Amino acid sequence: MAPISIKRILISESVDPCCKNILQENGIQVTEKQNMSKDDLIAEIKDYDGLVVRSATKVTADVIKAAGNLKIIGRAGTGVDNVDVDAATIKGIIVMNTPSGNTISAAELTCTLLMSLSRNVPQAAMSMKAGNWDRKKFMGTELYGKILGIVGLGRIGKEVATRMQSFGMKTIGYDPITPPEVTATWGVEQMSLEQLWPQCDYITVHTPLMPSTAGLLNDTSFAKCKKGVKVVNCARGGIIDEDALLRALESRQCGGAGLDVFVEEPPKNRALVNHPNVISCPHLGASTKEAQARCGQDIALQIVDMVMGKSLVGACGLWPCKLNMVCCFYHNLGDCLKDSSAYMTSAVMVGLLRDGSQSCPNLVNSLTLAKESGVTVTRNHSEGLTQGACEVEISVNGSSYRATGSVQGGVPVLLELNSSVFRQPVSLTGNLLFFKAVASPPLLPSVTGLLATAGVEMESFSAPAARSGDQWYCVGLSSLLGDLGALKPLVKAAAQVSV
Repeated sequence: MAPISIKRILISESVDPCCKNILQENGIQVTEKQNMSKDDLIAEIKDYDGLVVRSATKVTADVIKAAGNLKIIGRAGTGVDNVDVDAATIKGIIVMNTPSGNTISAAELTCTLLMSLSRNVPQAAMSMKAGNWDRKKFMGTELYGKILGIVGLGRIGKEVATRMQSFGMKTIGYDPITPPEVTATWGVEQMSLEQLWPQCDYITVHTPLMPSTAGLLNDTSFAKCKKGVKVVNCARGGIIDEDALLRALESRQCGGAGLDVFVEEPPKNRALVNHPNVISCPHLGASTKEAQARCGQDIALQIVDMVMGKSLVGACGLWPCKLNMVCCFYHNLGDCLKDSSAYMTSAVMVGLLRDGSQSCPNLVNSLTLAKESGVTVTRNHSEGLTQGACEVEISVNGSSYRATGSVQGGVPVLLELNSSVFRQPVSLTGNLLFFKAVASPPLLPSVTGLLATAGVEMESFSAPAARSGDQWYCVGLSSLLGDLGALKPLVKAAAQVSV
């Protein structure tokens, strides 16, 4: 990827010191200002190219609007709930998080709550501190042989499954993205939520908070669960409907809950926190020295890699869109490009939208701008064609154009244009003239003479491998032609570009 200039970064929360050190070692100025109000942040942010936050700073659309130079918002943690990703994307700002930084810490806290629920450890400890000795009151249950349902089988869900299997628990789960054959290798049997609810003795959720997961555990799903099921939420407040959970606890349909997160933090409604069968924590999932050091280091290194043009890791908001009217089809050919299709699709759209766009398309906002322009974008991967090649097909008003390219020696090259395969790859640098014509001996001298008349020198010439019929040619020029109309008597179609 191309380097991105980041000179000044604001860190608005307490992040491990290694974050500041790494950024400064790589020539980036860092300012730390904590506990700013929204108005303070709006006034401050205009002077910075980057912003690093944790979870307390709310990066709203108003903040983003005020950020005239902002290119990157980095969250030192998992998820970006506190950032208006849509507003950032439209403005071309990269939103980045550290998806693996707190994985172990969040998984360990989840396991701690599962064990505490089974043996009433916090309640017993509080009773002892009060001077009591109530052995019978805190009768617990073993985890051995029980069924744990894991909703969300990403990094954290996987680590929870591995750890709880060591207690002899059977692990089942649900995830719409991770394939069942993959989770089977972790010892997790996947199934639908309708199949999962009635089997579980314990349920833990590890999904992002979005419309499809808000209130995932509600009155209806609790009614389908075993009587006395115990639930844990160390992911995001709101995945479990708090009112429904309280009702399930009071009816004993739910036998206990371990909650590290709440819809409102800190929670003003204390009914759940005060319930005797609830173990609650003040959002401690990532609150370990190791996780904070890892997240601070990860976000700093990810920003440095982006600045140096090495890679783009942990970025959010770069998802492919389904649009309409004009079509662009993007194909990755060969295994080496399989994981790069989303990035490359965005790159294609940057090129298509750059001419004539008033919105400065970049890798972050190109798909959003395409949607606003009425463009349909689809992509796929093919393993049976040229290794490491990319194919772009554009259809406009019934006309279709297809190009296949690759990178050779660090230089992008064109291999084929609308079924015209070039004898030698066309180096996509400088001023290039493409034209379609019937292959014939007089063609090259005629084009050369026309260019000479226009005062333009021919620097290179790429001919198609085929020698008959309509074919595409490419000519490298010293400068672009002022009028392509002069070519009309010689060719059937022509276009020129400066790369």
